[in-house]
This record gives sequence, structure tokens and C-alpha cells, in this order.
Amino acid sequence: MKLPGPPHAVNELLAFLLELAALAALAWWGWESAESIAPRLLLAVAAPTAAAVLWGLFAAPKARFRVPTAGVLAVKALVFGAATAALLALGRPGWATAFAVVVVVNTALATLDRRERVTS
Repeated sequence: MKLPGPPHAVNELLAFLLELAALAALAWWGWESAESIAPRLLLAVAAPTAAAVLWGLFAAPKARFRVPTAGVLAVKALVFGAATAALLALGRPGWATAFAVVVVVNTALATLDRRERVTS
């Protein structure tokens, strides 16, 4: 299924915003997960940084290492799953559910769209 121009652009923009939201959720979780300032800062920086590095190495459009679609989807599941778990841990089950649903729909559309664009 190849998305036409405007829906394709909107889905790509949504994908980018979801990636930013995942990093923000991980930073928020890191900040709230400790009592004193040093561990708070460490977790608030380390969690999103680890996710961003993993994403940049394997899941980004210009990833350092090209992996099969299954590998890209596995990295996305790990990062977005961690962000969803972070929202749950923060006591935001509604946000976690909404985030997860939008991620699944966006990723499914993007995967089908990319597959069609590569074969056509």
C-alpha cells in the first residue's frame, strides 16, 4: 500500500514526532526514577541517549548499519516499548495506551508504504 504524497508526508512527520515523544518519555521517567539530583540527571540523560544511539545505529532512515526490516522493527519495538513502559511507570496509563496505539498504526503504515516504494 503506497500512501499518496500528503498522507505520506503526514505519516513521516508523525513518525518523527513519536520518536521525539519516546525520548521525552524516557527522559521524564529517568528524572522521576531517583530521589537525589545526580542519579536523576544520569537517568534523565542516559535513557534517551541510549535509545537515540540504538535508533541511529539501526532504525533511522540513514542508519549506520543497514539491517533487514525485521531488525528495524525490533529496534522500534524496543524503543517505543520502553517509552510506553516509562509512561506506565509514571502513572500515565492513558497516555501509554494512546502512545502505543498511535505508534503501532504509524509504524504499520510506514512499513507497508516503504515496502511498496522499494518494490515499485
